[in-house]
Amino acid sequence: MSATPEPSPDGLLPPHLPLDRYYRGEAGRHTFVVGLFDTTASDYDYVERMMALGWGSWYRRRALLRVGLVSGMKVLDVACGTGLVTRGAMGIVGPTGRVFGLDPSFGMLRRAVRSLRVAAVRGVGEALPVRSDSVDVLSLGYALRHLSDLVVTFREFRRVLRPGGRLCILEMTPPRNRPARALLRLYVRGVIPALARLTRRRETAFLWEYFWDTMDACVPPATVLEALGKAGFSGVGRYTELGIFSEYTGTK
Repeated sequence: MSATPEPSPDGLLPPHLPLDRYYRGEAGRHTFVVGLFDTTASDYDYVERMMALGWGSWYRRRALLRVGLVSGMKVLDVACGTGLVTRGAMGIVGPTGRVFGLDPSFGMLRRAVRSLRVAAVRGVGEALPVRSDSVDVLSLGYALRHLSDLVVTFREFRRVLRPGGRLCILEMTPPRNRPARALLRLYVRGVIPALARLTRRRETAFLWEYFWDTMDACVPPATVLEALGKAGFSGVGRYTELGIFSEYTGTK
């Protein structure tokens, strides 16, 4: 397990320390991550279904309903990727609501737009090209580990939410129990990449190895909740499924 990053004197906090095996410094991280997702966009949905054993869409819908998403609302799905969370949100808000996607990877965005006909824009969570006080719910699905700074990003999330708006961050959190953690590591960093190599491409297998390394190095849930509070969210909390799937929530 990697060392946990400490907040800088100005209160800024990265989700994990730089992973030197993959990139050098913050500029290198952004370039590496975007390139990795661009390269693997065509395989992402296939491997996600394989990894989640087909339960992913059911779980994402339940999480969005738990945060209070209902028909007619306006949603911003940050780091939307190929549109997995976006699709769930569209199914809930219906024709009277609106869902927008945002992602730094052009390859991922292209697949989301083609499959869902959703409005989407290229951008990053740390600097949202969105008006203040303009969305009812903001979602971030399994991308917290790819941010450059938690406090800066959470403040941006709060800025674009309307008063009373809700935040829903989905993330995978390795269990603290060592045997359980080792088993999850074997599955995410061993089994899934091996299957991806057999059925897809080497780059896709490499993506899931990187996923585990970011999960393993990520700050603990208590630090995420503290960062949400520093960003100005109220009623922050964490709900878990199966001891692995975390839902961080907060209200503006």
